[in-house]
Parts: sequence; structure tokens; C-alpha cells
Amino acid sequence: MRDIATRILATFIGMFVLYTSAFGPFESLVQRAVFVGLSVSLGLLMYPLWEGRRLRPVGIALDVAAAAVTWISCGYIAANYDRIMNSLPWATAADIAMTAGLVIVLLELGRRVVGVIFPVLVIAGLAYALVGHHIPGALGHRQFDMYFVTETLFLGDLGIWGSLTGVAATVIAAFVLFGAVLLHTGGGQTFMDLAMRLGGQSPGGAAKMATISSGLFGMVSGSAVANVATTGNFTIPLMKRLNYPAPFAAAVEAVASTGGQLAPPIMGAAAFVMAEILGISYVTVMVAAILPAVLFYLSVFVTVHVVSLRRGLRIMDPSEIPVWGKILEWRRALPIVAALGGLFWGIFTGRSVQSAAFMGIAALFVAYVITSLGRRSLRDMGKQVMAALDDAGRGLVIIGVLLAGAQILVAMINLTGIGVTLSSLIVTLAGSSVVLVAIIVGLICLIIGMGLPTTAAYVLVAAVLAPALTGVGVRPLAAHMFVFYFATISVITPPVCVAVFVGAGIAQTSWLPAAREAVRLGALTYVVPFLILIYPGMTGQGGVLAIVEALITGLVLVVAIPFALARMPLTGRAIIDMPLYAAIIALAILPHPAAPPAAALILFAAWKIGGRRADASRLDPDARAALHPDPQE
Repeated sequence: MRDIATRILATFIGMFVLYTSAFGPFESLVQRAVFVGLSVSLGLLMYPLWEGRRLRPVGIALDVAAAAVTWISCGYIAANYDRIMNSLPWATAADIAMTAGLVIVLLELGRRVVGVIFPVLVIAGLAYALVGHHIPGALGHRQFDMYFVTETLFLGDLGIWGSLTGVAATVIAAFVLFGAVLLHTGGGQTFMDLAMRLGGQSPGGAAKMATISSGLFGMVSGSAVANVATTGNFTIPLMKRLNYPAPFAAAVEAVASTGGQLAPPIMGAAAFVMAEILGISYVTVMVAAILPAVLFYLSVFVTVHVVSLRRGLRIMDPSEIPVWGKILEWRRALPIVAALGGLFWGIFTGRSVQSAAFMGIAALFVAYVITSLGRRSLRDMGKQVMAALDDAGRGLVIIGVLLAGAQILVAMINLTGIGVTLSSLIVTLAGSSVVLVAIIVGLICLIIGMGLPTTAAYVLVAAVLAPALTGVGVRPLAAHMFVFYFATISVITPPVCVAVFVGAGIAQTSWLPAAREAVRLGALTYVVPFLILIYPGMTGQGGVLAIVEALITGLVLVVAIPFALARMPLTGRAIIDMPLYAAIIALAILPHPAAPPAAALILFAAWKIGGRRADASRLDPDARAALHPDPQE
């Protein structure tokens, strides 16, 4: 019974998103209240309290009560949105009760969905707002009573119903639906086949295939952990079957899935939040993310390649790799081309982002029908569409709950001014040094982001830490891209590397060696945020020469860092290789117009002079045999 109700409600949420994407959202508070009510209700069905325990009957009663509290609160906002926005009413005891009830439900559901860390942070923010006036010194603030906090959180669009919830209910929801429809109408298999074709027949083919496919899926899903759990169930067993070390297989999947959130055109939900916070278009964020994302995946690809050479990891069996004719068959390519064409046509003609997403979905539906005629029945096509709506609805639960909860914390940060205070303390500690401020901010981002989904982590660090960077002269877009990157890679950074945990579980190996492999595979990602601060061209700003300078720097590092970490011979003389790598990396990062080209020339010259002599030492006989296995085996 619960499964049926879950499916019906998830499909209804998908239809709600489709309708509001096509015809425009309702009034802001109405749209957000309905979305939160639907998301919480579905979350209570998907994550029931005390399931499988003797206390389950009590859990059912509590879940029903939680749903009732949610709909009473959300219904009150939807019914009174005009009065709330125009007259700014004073809070009453009933308002306090509804606010407290809704906050408790959101935090409890957040605990069920992502664990205890997130609700603890939100509770700490609420407690600070209510009792922080007792704290002496710079960390204290003026007193706020329960009525004022309620008016901030509930009776306006700065608290629970703020911009983060608004983005989740419109833009993010539309793109989650876009991704679900694309994957359920054949795009998922096409992505996998394309990845096999591109990477399968070179050293470490299965790992390269996993990198490409997970990146493609990650761009659509926007969730590293969810992506590891889905594509990883195919890619990790494939790598293990070819005798790849289990920690390496888990790390490849975790890192590649994480990069999908950084890669245009459909990045993770945090990118839409960034656009909302900065008050810029999503296209601007997307353009700023192109070069860093390219460098991220190039570095992973190069690292996989050199590790595969050193370890002699096997290529994929040619019989498992689809031919180009099958991959590029018009029936398979047309839906993807139509979806992306409709999306970009909407974006570049000035439509709203959610309207552009709907255009992509509409074009995809048309192409899917055209390519399915004579091959599938209308019933089968309808089942796929309904499955996509169901999948989208389920995927929105974690986004709706987390962003509504994060909006509570952001509202309290803004109310108390603690974000400005902490930023000032960081600047005071580091002085005017951009490098020191960036290092401190990066470390704090990694700590805050551990155990949290990327979107929630980004929201927290953007509110508290991005102002510290802008305070020392960093451009706002660069500052937010910096904290966005560190918030994202927190899921592969020990000790709380959630994406690695999931990958290690699938690979049936210990998480610690998998985490070490993940840090090595994603090593360049820890450098890219600093390049964003140093080189304006890294985010597409500063003109053509600035972009070229950033590109040269990035390409040198893409080669030098993975080769150095894998101890690949450069000159053929081990005693000078590592110092030479260090000098090349340092020169590439140096913020001087002549430095990146000089680093590139030194790297190329060293390779030409000593590279041929080093080739023979790169592979031992066993490694060569593994790369080209006997077909009779």
C-alpha cells in the first residue's frame, strides 16, 4: 500500500513540476509552500520512521502527524500569501506553533535522508539566534525573541520560503525532471555505450569508460552519491572482473561521479543556487565552469591512463564494445540531440531557465515518439514517461528537504550577522593575503562539507565563507566558484568521504585505500579553485589572452601532476624527475604571463630529450602482457 502511495505521489510531483515549467510557477509563496508540502509528504513515505521494528505502529502515527503539521503550515502560507507579502503580519502563538512544527518535521526528515550532521547544524543556527545575545565580544548579537524569529522564518520570503526553496521548487525541479526523462527514454544506455566506445580500447579501458559514463550521468543527475550508487553498480563490477584493484575501481567511480556536478551544461543543483545568490544568469555560471570542468576530467583521464600503464590494467574485451553505427543510429541520437537543442534554444533566446528545461523536455517527448513508432507500443512509451515522472519526484525529496532546511540556517546567519563576523575574523587572521584567506576558507569548506550533500554544503559555505574572499578583493563569481569546488570535492575527501564510502561498499573493499586513490585521482581538483582565483580566464573572464593563459596553465598541470603522482619517468633519470616536476608545477601556477608558456616548454623539452629513453622503463613485461591479453584466455 505504501509503495503504491509513494509511486502515485512521486508521479504527481513530477506532473506538478512539468505543469509549472510549461505554464509558469504560481505566486512565489504558493509555489514554494506546495512544493515543500509535497516533498515532505513523499519523504515521509520513502523514509518511514522505525520501519521493520516493533515501534513501527507508533512511527506510522508520528509520520501521519508530521504530514498533518506540514500541510497545515504550508496550507496556511498558500491561503494567506497575499496578506503575508503585503501587510507583514505580526506573529501569533499559532504562527509560532506552526513554525516550530514545520521546522521539527524538516529537521527530522533531513536526519532520515542524510544523517544527523545536517539537522545539528541547523539547530545550532537556531540556538545561536535565540541565545547568542548572551555571548560576549564579537560573536554576540542583539537579542531576538521567538516572535521575531517566527516572523523571519515563517511569515515572509526570507526564511523557510526564501530564495533557496524557490530555486528548488522551480529551476532545480525542472532540471531534475529533464534529466529523469532523458535517462528513461534511452539516453542512459546511449551514454554508457558512448563511454565504452571512447575509452574501452585503451590502457585502463574499463576505468576510462567509467570516467566518461559517470561524468555524463553526473551532469544529468547532479548528485555524486546517487550517481555512484547507480552507474557504480555497473562500472565497478566490470573493473573488478578485469582484475582492477577494488580500491582503485571504487575511487574512479567516486571521483568521476563527483565531477559531474562541476560540468556544464546541466551541473548540479548548487550551480542554480549560485546563480540565484549572485543575481546572475545560469548561462554565466555555466560558462565560468567550462574550463575548470574540462581540466578536471582531463586530469582524471590522464591519471587513469598513467596508473593503468604502471599497473598494466587490462583493456575491455572488444566484443563488449558497441560499434559507432549502433551508438550513432538516428533513433538513439535524435532524442538526445532534440533534448539538448530545445534546452539551449530556450536559454539563448532569453526564456527563463525552467521554461528552457520544459522546451528540452517537450522536444525530447516528440523525438521519443518519432523514434519509437513501430518499435514500441503506446503503452510501453507511456510506462517510460510515467517512470521518469516517478523518478523525478523521488529525486526531488532530498533537494526539497535539504534546501528548505538550509534556508532556515541561512536566514539565521543573515539575521544574526555571524557570516560577516566570521569573514572579518578570517580576514583579520590572514591579513590581506589572498592566498592565506583562500587556504583557510578551503580547509573550512572541506570540513563543513564532509557528510553533507553538495548543495547543502555549498549553501553553508557561500553564506559564511565567500564574503571572506570578496573582502580581500576576489571577484564574487570567482569566490563562489572557489567555495563551490571545495564543497563539491568534500565528498571524496577523507575522513567523511561519502561518495567513496558508497563506491567502496559496491566494490566490497575498505574505504581508506579507496579514499587514498580518490585523492590521487582528483588531485588537480584541489588546485583548480586556486587557479580560479589567480587567473580570471579560468572562468571565461579577462579576454582571449587571459583565457589562453589559463588554458596553458591548466594543460601543463593536467600532465605534470598526474605524471608526478604516478612517478612516471620524464627524463629517464629518477634523481632529477621529481624536482623537475615540482619546478614545472610551481612555474605553471606562478601568476606571470610568461610563466605558463615557460612551464609548457620545459615540460615538452624534458619529454623530448629523455622521454624516449624512459619509455622502456614504464612497463614491465607483466604489464605489457596484461594490456594485450591472449584472446584464447
